[in-house]
Amino acid sequence: MKVLLIALAFAAIIGSLAAALYFMMKEGEGDKPKSGHMARALAFRVGFSILLFICILLAWKFGYLRPTGIPLSG
Repeated sequence: MKVLLIALAFAAIIGSLAAALYFMMKEGEGDKPKSGHMARALAFRVGFSILLFICILLAWKFGYLRPTGIPLSG
């Protein structure tokens, strides 16, 4: 369940980055004035990234996630 939530958050981050790329390519053509779609998509990406980081830190703090790296040897 934990891995699924983290994977969904990463998918949202990548999706908003892809949306920003789409709007950048679409709005860069012609003399049409640019709207704020690209900036909004990038702002959502930053927001999703910060939210994911905070959620992972809180899950670690409350014991829902445990590090499984190389154990320290003394």
